Amino acid sequence: MNIVLLEPEIPQNAGNIARSCAATHSVLHFIKPLGFSTEDKYLKRAGLDYWKLLDIRYYDNFNDFLQKNSGAKIFMATTKSKKLYTDVTYDENDYIMFGKESAGIPEEILLQYQQTAVRIPMFEQARSLNLSNAVAVVLYEALRQQNFKGLLKEGQLHRHTW
Repeated sequence: MNIVLLEPEIPQNAGNIARSCAATHSVLHFIKPLGFSTEDKYLKRAGLDYWKLLDIRYYDNFNDFLQKNSGAKIFMATTKSKKLYTDVTYDENDYIMFGKESAGIPEEILLQYQQTAVRIPMFEQARSLNLSNAVAVVLYEALRQQNFKGLLKEGQLHRHTW
């Protein structure tokens, strides 16, 4: 899978998302401008020692992303969609885009992706979920649909056996 962050602002969120991408062998795409330095200590700490496992790519802007990923099927995760994230079928090479924490994905972009815009249901008075939580929810649904292909599905005890 491919997780795309459009202009992320909070380094801790980006670090948590990086860790989720590393753990699921998903590619992480950052579309600039970023609201933090890639050397930020909070970003690095949230990602722990998973950075070496991560395939991370950077883009100057949304048009640069589109140009370098032409033909990509992009799902837009947004609170503005009428369709739930569980109502669509994800393929293993699809892209799931999330907007910046303060504003989400601009409506001008969303209008171009009405058929692939998805939302996570939540209480009416809530504005949104934390970005890293939202990524985890949608990413794991997409991976579930792929039967968690390539991921370890059974754990082992360290000192005992099941």
